[in-house]
Amino acid sequence: MQQIPKEMFQPASVDLSEAEKISKPSLSYWKDVSIRFRKNKLAMFGLVLLVILVFMAIFGPYMTKYDYATNDLMSTNQPPSAKHWFGTDELGRDVFARTWYGARISLFIGLAAALIDLFIGVLWGGIAGFRGGKTDEVMMRIADILWAVPYLLLVILLMVILGQGLGTMILAMTITGWINMARIVRGQVLQLKNQEYVLAAQTLGASTSRIMFKHLIPNAMGPILVTLTLTIPSAIFTEAFLSYLGLGVPQPLASWGTMASEGVQALQYYPWRLFFPATFICLTIFAFNVVGDGLRDALDPRLRK
Repeated sequence: MQQIPKEMFQPASVDLSEAEKISKPSLSYWKDVSIRFRKNKLAMFGLVLLVILVFMAIFGPYMTKYDYATNDLMSTNQPPSAKHWFGTDELGRDVFARTWYGARISLFIGLAAALIDLFIGVLWGGIAGFRGGKTDEVMMRIADILWAVPYLLLVILLMVILGQGLGTMILAMTITGWINMARIVRGQVLQLKNQEYVLAAQTLGASTSRIMFKHLIPNAMGPILVTLTLTIPSAIFTEAFLSYLGLGVPQPLASWGTMASEGVQALQYYPWRLFFPATFICLTIFAFNVVGDGLRDALDPRLRK
């Protein structure tokens, strides 16, 4: 049998300076999520669209000389033109100014309702999941009872009883709106509370609040952020629906919902009055949904189809 020379088994030389060029720095979890999110073109489009809508909500009313609440009966129901970019309504009010002032109210309602749902849901679900046992059973049965009440029916009833107003609308939306967030947080806490780092913190005598907000909630932020992102458009749609029923913000305040409600009545002759608020409602809901879906896929690539 032919012998193979030992020279053929000499180890290859290593250039340490070149090895440093080849090696890559490790990525943090959120940095990795950011990279995956930016690769999602539809999600990035939704994010850019949201930035534009928020920008216009802040600065749009200052781009025209007309006020959202000033009546001009000599300029009623004028179509879009160089003078009134989005036309005017039945009282001669500038639709462009009202659209972007209404964007402030609609986005504020959506964000405020979502943040309140976040606060209550994280506390309720976190305590229920971490405590477990009878505490968990009682807290979740209360949530189940509230969940059984039809959401829109309860919101409409509260609006009728308490009257119109921003605060009333947000309160009505959050009476049961936090339950979905609580269920998601509870499920995440149940999975995480038996992890080694949580048990080690308990062994070292860490308080319940420290374990909750230092170890459990931060590691459950992925599903929490996705749920928060998808809660905002739901609240915006609910506001529009309530406004359509005549339970929106009181005059002369404007929201996309109240403008759409007024526009429906004039659709046959003055379609622009419905077109602009309805379009921006749809664009906002679409943008939040695609951002939420993109964030979900970035947080867990296994969810990609």
